[in-house]
Amino acid sequence: MSKISKFLRNEYVNAYDLSFKKQYSEPKIYDAGGDLSKRWYVYYSFRNPETDKLERQTPIYEGINTLKTYRERKKAITILRLSVKGILETGNFNPFIDTNSVDQVQKLNIIDSVNFVLKLKENTLKDNSYKDFKTRINQFKNWLLDNGFKNRYITAVNKKAAITYLNEISTKSSAKNRNNSRSVLSMFFQSLEDNEIIADNFIKKINVLKTNPERNKTYSSKQENDLFNYLIKHDQILLLFIQFVSYNHLRPIEVVRLKIGDVNVNDKVLYVRAKNKAVKIKLIPEILLSKLPDISNINKDFYLFTPNDIGADWQTNETDKRNYFGKRFKKVKDSLGLGSDYGLYSFRHTFITKLYNSLLIDSTPFEAKSRLMLITGHTTMTALDKYLRDIDAVLPDDYSKHIEQLE
Repeated sequence: MSKISKFLRNEYVNAYDLSFKKQYSEPKIYDAGGDLSKRWYVYYSFRNPETDKLERQTPIYEGINTLKTYRERKKAITILRLSVKGILETGNFNPFIDTNSVDQVQKLNIIDSVNFVLKLKENTLKDNSYKDFKTRINQFKNWLLDNGFKNRYITAVNKKAAITYLNEISTKSSAKNRNNSRSVLSMFFQSLEDNEIIADNFIKKINVLKTNPERNKTYSSKQENDLFNYLIKHDQILLLFIQFVSYNHLRPIEVVRLKIGDVNVNDKVLYVRAKNKAVKIKLIPEILLSKLPDISNINKDFYLFTPNDIGADWQTNETDKRNYFGKRFKKVKDSLGLGSDYGLYSFRHTFITKLYNSLLIDSTPFEAKSRLMLITGHTTMTALDKYLRDIDAVLPDDYSKHIEQLE
C-alpha cells in the first residue's frame, strides 16, 4: 500500500468513525394519513445511556393540532420536525439527563429557551400573533438579562420575577397591555413545560387584572352623512373600504385580508378570513355590489384594497395594512373634528345598530336577533346580546309619560 493510501485511510477513519453510534433517530412526522380529526405529532428516539438502546421519546405536538386546514398543518409540522432535528443536532440536548429533577430537565439558559420556543411558534401562529409573541417575549428576555438573570438557566425564573415584570408593564402602560403580556408569557412557559424544560407553567397562577375595555362610539346621522360626503369628494378607495365595514359588517382587519378572488360577484358572496377560524362565506348585499368597480380582469391573488388601487399586489403584513387605513381615516375624521372615540370600527357598530332597529320594526327581538346573527357572523345568541349591549344598540322607548304619572 502506498504512503498516500495509508495517510488517506487514517484521515478517513479519524474523520468518520464508523463504529460511532448515533444518539438519536431522525425525527419523523405522524400525520394520521392526512386525517385532520386526529392528532399529528413529531416523534423520535434517543439512546438510553443505561441500556444503550434507542428509546421512543414523548411525542411533540406544540400547537400543531389547532390548525384546521391540511395545508397549514402540513407546513407547520414540517417546520416543527426541522426544529426538533436542529435541536438534536446541536448535541446539547439529552432527555436522559436529570429526567427526575424537578428543578432542571434540559438545562437551557434564558436566551436558548427563548430561541427554542420562537422556532416552535414561528409556523404554528398566524403572522400577526407571532410578531406580537416574538416582540413581547424578547422584551421579557431583555428584562431578565438586565435584572440579575444573565447566564442563568430558565428554571431560575420564578413566579415572583414574572409578577415583578408584569407589574412594571402595568405601571408604565395599562392593565390591558399587562394582561396581553401575561398571556404571551403563559404561552411561552407552557411550551417549555410541554417539552419538559420546566416542571410547571406558574404563569397560570398569576391573576388577570380587571380592565375597562375601550370601544368606538357609533356615529350620529349627521356625522355619518358628513363623513360619506367628504369621502365621496376626496377618497374613493377609503370610501369603498368603509362601505365593506358598514354594509357587510366586517372588521377592518377582515377587510384588509380580502383578495380579488374572495369577491364572487356572480354568486354575490364574499369569502372572509377570520382570525384562527375557517373561511366564512357571507352574502354581499346589493347596496355594496352596486358600489364595486369592475374587478373581473384583475389577478385573483391581488389584494382588494391597497394604498392607490382597487386590486393590486401589496406585500405588507396585515397589521401594518390595517394601521395604514386607520391613519388614513384619522386625517378624515380630524378634518371633521371627530375625536379619538371614533374610528373605522365605529362604522360597524353604527350599521349593525341601524340594521337591528330596522329588523325590530316587524319582528320580535328574538326574531330580529336570529336574523341579525346570520348577517354579523356571531356564533351564539349570547355573544350577539353582549355585543348589542356593549354598543348600546338597544334603547328604550320614550318613557316620559311614566315619569309624568309619578309627579
